[in-house]
Amino acid sequence: MILQRSFPILNFCKLTSISSPKFILFSSPPPSFHRRSFTTAAVTAADKNQTTDTFFSNESVTWSSLGVVDQLSRALSSINLNRPSLIQAGCVPSILDGNDVVVAAETGSGKTHAYLVPLFHNLLTTTTTNDVNEERSRSHRMSLVLCPNVMLCEQVVRMANCICDDNGEPLLRVAAVCGRQGWPINKPNIIVSTPAALLNYLHAIDPERRRRAEFIRDVKHVVFDEADMLLCGSFQNQVIRLINMFRFDEKVLSRSKNSPSEKLVDMESVLENNEDIEADSIVADDEESEDETDVGKSLEEAEPVIVKKRDWRRAREIYERSKQYIFVAATLPENGKRTAGGELKRLFPEAKWVSGLYLHRHNPRLEQKWVEVTVDTQVDVLIDAVNHTKLLSSDNGVSRTMVFANTVEAVEAIATVLQGAGIECYCYHSESSLEERTRNLVDFQEKGGIFVCTDAAARGTDIPNVSHVIQAEFATSAVDFLHRVGRTARAGQPGLVTSMYNESNRDLVSAVRQAGKLCEPVEKAFSRKRSFRKKLKKRVRAGGNTLHVQDRIAA
Repeated sequence: MILQRSFPILNFCKLTSISSPKFILFSSPPPSFHRRSFTTAAVTAADKNQTTDTFFSNESVTWSSLGVVDQLSRALSSINLNRPSLIQAGCVPSILDGNDVVVAAETGSGKTHAYLVPLFHNLLTTTTTNDVNEERSRSHRMSLVLCPNVMLCEQVVRMANCICDDNGEPLLRVAAVCGRQGWPINKPNIIVSTPAALLNYLHAIDPERRRRAEFIRDVKHVVFDEADMLLCGSFQNQVIRLINMFRFDEKVLSRSKNSPSEKLVDMESVLENNEDIEADSIVADDEESEDETDVGKSLEEAEPVIVKKRDWRRAREIYERSKQYIFVAATLPENGKRTAGGELKRLFPEAKWVSGLYLHRHNPRLEQKWVEVTVDTQVDVLIDAVNHTKLLSSDNGVSRTMVFANTVEAVEAIATVLQGAGIECYCYHSESSLEERTRNLVDFQEKGGIFVCTDAAARGTDIPNVSHVIQAEFATSAVDFLHRVGRTARAGQPGLVTSMYNESNRDLVSAVRQAGKLCEPVEKAFSRKRSFRKKLKKRVRAGGNTLHVQDRIAA
């Protein structure tokens, strides 16, 4: 076929078990995982007996019953959030109680509003504070939301600004500090930023260090959205520094309360020199097994930030807490000291964990189709899958399909093939400019159509009513797989995922499908694939022949 001959770059990455990227390794939760007292309504026996809904909590649960102020309840109803989701019903009370909270729930479960609602409630109901030497209005009590990129920051701001009063005005002032957005002139109630942008702005706008200390003192709630990304890889050092800055402020405030005559110190000057607040990062021993090394690179596949090893617990003192920390993620492995979940258990051992029903598991609202392809059939299968979208139910006649590939080159090649077949599409990947990505994303949200993208669009982007997700290339990690399929079947809606795969990842797909049938965590399948890859490497090093089919199945 002409289309096939014009498609040489793709070959859907020519995935082989030898050259494929390292796979993310999640381990099965330890026995204590099942004994942990999760606070989410999603896992309580009462809910299981009262409702079969996989998204909404039972009808007896309302925003008011969760403790949300009436003004906010009305605002939520005005944007059709009349009823809390399961994860919202589970974590809103814990956040309102002032606990540090870890929210680990599947994509599309309502996590953003799960933390925005209690933040709004606290800021709306708090008129004064009793901090030592000061009494401030609620406008001086701020919440901070940290996200890994500008697109997610702007998305959170848009969602927050939709929560309006009876006159249609936003209930609170919410500002983004990232990208081209400078520091707001008027103090907002909620700031949404990336870690790097926040640190840069704090240093750039305040060479005399006065405003930094004031900002840190004003922040009473800190949310880490996409926490698994923020606590690993290139973000880790920045995030740990910010955590320690906030913790140190809590210590200073606690000391001043216990000793009223003690003058508050210049926090920033101490931050530069004090041993207690050095970046707290675990440095792995040199003698690590291969398994431990892969766990260390689990989420970002980046080299760990090497800093001087300091254990916060050795320097920890008893002090009165004055800030709240909330961590939110759709993929959060716990096992392994260098995973995001392991870091959270170490840094915040008293935090309450709230888990979704389908964390790392198959969503029953999601229909999955699996199609094995070859170089000769992959283009026809792709075009058939894209055309199948027209048969699916759509939102007001607008259908939306997301097509995922593993590389920028593959995205461009797929777009060329679709356009050659008369199918218009949008492209979205890291090599596009921010303006182009934003324009294509907005057009796709408003007009629908076909959206060809890398995993840059898989995490956190809330595109309503995506009816079909196509994996033109099969995901190479459990995290990528879960975030990709999570772009559809969101907020209680159904969805379809068509996964194309070839001979090289046939065993992986078989294991993923088996995990879905058994309602087991998907990461087990990727662990199995990685185990097979290790066996193959050993066989190659030993000079053996290629594995036979029987060996591959048994791997």
